[in-house]
Amino acid sequence: MSEFLIDGGVRLEGSIGVQTSKNALLPIICGALLVEGEVVLKNVAPYLDVENLLDIVKRCDVKIEHEFGAVVLDASSAKPSLIPSALSKQLRASILLLGAFVGRFRHARVTFPGGCEIGLRPIDLHLNALRELGVIIEENHGIINCDASNLRGGVVMLDFASVGATENIILASVLGAEEVTILNAAREPEIVDLSNFLNRCGANIVGAGTNEIVIKPVKKLFPIEYEPIKDRIVGCTYLLAGAITHGNIEVRGVKYAQNISFLKKLCQSGCQLNIKSDTITLKSPKTFQTVDMIETNVYPAFPTDLQSPFVALLSIIKGVCIVRENVFESRFKYVPELIKMGAKIKVKNNVALIEGVEKLSGAEVWATDLRGGAGLILAALCANGYTTIHNANHILRGYSNLAENLGSLGARIKYK
Repeated sequence: MSEFLIDGGVRLEGSIGVQTSKNALLPIICGALLVEGEVVLKNVAPYLDVENLLDIVKRCDVKIEHEFGAVVLDASSAKPSLIPSALSKQLRASILLLGAFVGRFRHARVTFPGGCEIGLRPIDLHLNALRELGVIIEENHGIINCDASNLRGGVVMLDFASVGATENIILASVLGAEEVTILNAAREPEIVDLSNFLNRCGANIVGAGTNEIVIKPVKKLFPIEYEPIKDRIVGCTYLLAGAITHGNIEVRGVKYAQNISFLKKLCQSGCQLNIKSDTITLKSPKTFQTVDMIETNVYPAFPTDLQSPFVALLSIIKGVCIVRENVFESRFKYVPELIKMGAKIKVKNNVALIEGVEKLSGAEVWATDLRGGAGLILAALCANGYTTIHNANHILRGYSNLAENLGSLGARIKYK
């Protein structure tokens, strides 16, 4: 069982860069299945989720090579193979193969996806959207069978601005027969990046980044080289690491425009930010200020993926703060582990009340999910004494080379 060992209480200093985005890479890898020829993705960080997805697409006869930090994918001979559930349950993004297979082959047979246990995360939105496009879907014993021989266009209205459902509709429609319009589409930067990638390949997607996306089908996509955007969640986690340790750090690759809701709350806490292009320098205050209530929601609201890391900071800010989780109903599963370290947090339904304490203490804790694990890392960085964080693989799904990266800022952290 993998674990992080952290000797806390060290003030972080220095400069650090952010890797390419996990949440951008995963749909782009699925998008590469629509291209016949070599797609080169540059500066691919070795996230565990990315490695797992690459392992999955290999089983679909996609040729994959790693070259100097880049990943080369050739899906010329790809087949829509059924992926064993043991693999698909490793990550939520395996559901995006549904849209890619439907778009390329007009049929798909996939198992239900997995990922972090942070809520029900139903895929009804994905399946209902494909049904509106003429896809016949049957669900039997955990397997989703899709017949898209009569794939059509039309208008798809999402009940919730789901990132994954928006991505699946795009993937299914770029090589379709008729125009597709998505209403109440997700607006995340990762949606924009997927659309930019596919447009560079020859697709015709308009409106990404707004709540209305129009996909005009094309006959073929062409091989390209592409570098995905930087990981905004990782970048903001590094900023929180500097803040919670009363440090002074520079993070390269964080765009202000993509993180306004988060950065406003960080400023409320008393942190000083100097923003230049895609570089943010943070100076942590001697004494933090109480932060107004935080409510997570879809982009551009405060991101659910930064809720647990921010709660780690709130746990040492004098006063009381309320956090309302509006995206995933089980996002607070990490709280009992944070309480082991001395945090005072009460949770009822989707609301957490955090009463700041003067200091956290090292403890033996377990990561329950990816972002909850990141929150425990931050808590351990500022805590007195040693912390052991078990189930570290949860964290590695979305943070690559974390011990080395934080170590470069002075953190005493080991992974084993």
